Order: sequence, then C-alpha cells, then structure tokens
Amino acid sequence: MDIVLLVKAAIMGIVEGLTEFLPISSTGHLILAGSLLGFDDDKAKVFDIAIQTGAIFAVILVYWQKIHSTVVALPRQPKARRLALNVLIGFLPAVVLGLLFGKAIKAHLFTPLVVASTFILGGFVILWAERRAPGSVRVEHVDDMTPWEALKVGLVQCLAMIPGTSRSGATIIGGMLLGLSRKAATDFSFFLAIPTLIGAGVYSLYKERALLSAADIPLFMVGLVFSFVSAWLCVRWLLKYISTHDFVPFAWYRIAFGIVVLATAWSGMVVWAE
Repeated sequence: MDIVLLVKAAIMGIVEGLTEFLPISSTGHLILAGSLLGFDDDKAKVFDIAIQTGAIFAVILVYWQKIHSTVVALPRQPKARRLALNVLIGFLPAVVLGLLFGKAIKAHLFTPLVVASTFILGGFVILWAERRAPGSVRVEHVDDMTPWEALKVGLVQCLAMIPGTSRSGATIIGGMLLGLSRKAATDFSFFLAIPTLIGAGVYSLYKERALLSAADIPLFMVGLVFSFVSAWLCVRWLLKYISTHDFVPFAWYRIAFGIVVLATAWSGMVVWAE
C-alpha cells in the first residue's frame, strides 16, 4: 500500500473525527480536504462515509455507561424503553427520506452555491437560536424527551442531507429550538448518530462493493482508527465545552467557512460539484 495514500487516509480520518460532532458540517470539510489532497475519486467518496463508523465507535465509548445501563434496563424500566424508542423514532425519517431522495440530492445539491449558502445560513440560525428566550427550554434531560419531540428532531436531522448543513448542527440546534436544553439536545444528537451513521456506512459499503477489494482494507483501517481517536477527543471536549459555553463561535466559523467555499469554488481550487 502506498504510504502517501495512507497518510492521506489518516488526514481524512482526523478531519472526519474532529468535524462529525461539531455543528460545522463534516461533509463540507471532507470535500475541501479531499480536493486539496487529491483524494476525491469514487472510492474516496465511499471512504468518507465508511470512516464515520470510527467516529461512532468513539461516541459509543464515551457514552458506554449510559448505553449499557439503558440496554440492561430495557425489560424493566419504562424510562430505558422510552429512550430506545425515541432513538428509533428519530432515526426513521432519515432512512425513509434518504432512500427516496438521496440520489437526487447528490445529483443536484452538491454545488458551491448550495454548500456555501447552507454554511452561512446555518451560522445565522445558530446565532438566532442562542439568542432565544431562556424560558423556552422545556426538556432538561434526554430521558425526559417524548416520542413526539424525538420525531421532530429526527425530521430536523433530515436537513443534513443538504450538503453543508451538518447533521450534528441540525439536531443540536434544532433540538434547542424545539425546547431541549443544550445538554439534552447534544446527548440526543450523539445517540441518534449511532444508528444513522452506522447505517449510512454499511449501506454505502454494500452499494459500492464493486469498487472495493481486499487491498483497500489498510486504507480504510487507517481512516477508521484516526477518525475514532480524533472523534473521541472531540466528543469529550465538546461535552465539557457546552457546560459553560454556547455555540456562537461555531456560527461565525460557519459563516467564514461559507466564504471560503465561495472563494475556492470561484478560483477553481476546489471542485465542489459531485
């Protein structure tokens, strides 16, 4: 295996892990990094989706105690069953809409204007969400969510199918606008990511299996490992960060990144189209 290619896989894994759970769009950053590295062919697109699994393993590790206690308590605790049901309910809209519209979205929305617009618009939505009245918080803890609230967050998650939106940004900020506390919205976003991203990774690998061979295993393993390590560090940092900070810095970062998208597209430095 080419050492240079493995280094590129490691860099892409780090980018994925650091951006997947922040409200800044991992897809947009992977497109930019892949273009700059020359790592943007059809196999690289499968790679980008597959290494999300490494980031999810990091979430499972960080939340292992909560996940384990919930699974063990399913037969006897209504609270545990409600959380599991809420994750399932929140996951289903992405499955349905992804299967129905995923191909059309890839064909028509992976354009510089769309990516830049969603980056910038998302930044202003975050600024607006952070300035809402404090009294609008109705759900302090993820265990107190109702199935209806889970469904609404799941529907909001579908916005992330538009490139540049950010899955974590849509679910966290959307959850906050729907009345969840910052901590509850972040926790549910992470729980919801587990079936969503694992499902996307498995589906992508299966659908594009003809592009892959046993020789690609080292490449994917390097990406998974670096995605896992960087995501683990990022998730632990984010959970500490939200206890004393808001998401305003991420909003301004998104706006600046949107300008970068337009500048790189205009200069021809990055090919943002599918």
